[in-house]
Amino acid sequence: MSRALLALAALAPLLVQAAVPLYGQCGGLSYTGETSCVSGAVCVYSNEWYSQCLAGSAGTTTTPKTTSTATKTSTSTTTGSGSTPTGITTTLPASSGYSALATASVISSSFDGGMKRFDRAGSPGDCQGQTETGEAEAVFILEAGATISNVIIGAAQAEGIHCRGTCTIKNVWWTDVCEDAATFKQTGSGDVSYVIGGGAFHASDKIFQHNGAGTVSISNFFASDFGKLYRACGNCDTSYKRSVTLNNVRMEGGSSGVGINTNFGDTAKLTNVCSTGKPTTANMCCRYTGTTPGNEPAKIGCGADSSCIYTNVGTC
Repeated sequence: MSRALLALAALAPLLVQAAVPLYGQCGGLSYTGETSCVSGAVCVYSNEWYSQCLAGSAGTTTTPKTTSTATKTSTSTTTGSGSTPTGITTTLPASSGYSALATASVISSSFDGGMKRFDRAGSPGDCQGQTETGEAEAVFILEAGATISNVIIGAAQAEGIHCRGTCTIKNVWWTDVCEDAATFKQTGSGDVSYVIGGGAFHASDKIFQHNGAGTVSISNFFASDFGKLYRACGNCDTSYKRSVTLNNVRMEGGSSGVGINTNFGDTAKLTNVCSTGKPTTANMCCRYTGTTPGNEPAKIGCGADSSCIYTNVGTC
């Protein structure tokens, strides 16, 4: 073997095992990359989906956790039984950087933000309170089938994410929701969009708005200081049947959990869901009578029934 080839062979292990730089990902479910950080940084567990190299005094780190050790909660069972919510991160992860977008970023396949913070500061997409805004004011627009992961969305935005079709939102955090954190516009009755992990803070109205058809599945999610976690549109131009599933969700300081329109055939299934008292157990699912554009849907009741199915739902 030539000297050049021998030199390359000697360097190969070093190239393959290069240490993760500061603010880089070093662990999490489905992560297959390097787990050791550069000197002067340690691998810090954020949640089951993401661990990050942050400045620290321990030098090169050991392999990060890949299973959650978040604080467990105690839940009273309303209907049925199940395990208590676990593995939910309640602290906003550290940001690895910041970018203010002049226009919405369109994602056609997948985007991993590496826990960088994005918003629309200084643009027409900056927060406008509860003024009705739309897709053009979003931070991210997801085409059908797209995935966004490991992103922090800052306060300077009118709309967080708009999903034009089915989408997956994984380990995304909203520091301060303006109008809506995410809006779902899928049109197929069998379409399913997923929110996996992450959390949202300070939503004066809704966190998730479901304007399209199909199902929105929310799991391992944390919501703090909000009006509604999820709302199936009750006065959109098209009256779809909409469904929502919550599994392993913790709420703190909210008015209500999910809102559905029974006359449209909407359903909600809540499993292993808890709150610290706000919303109340009954208010974790409320029913409305859907109506036409320009009119306000009337609330007709809250609590478990054939449309709002509770399994292990109660107080944290």
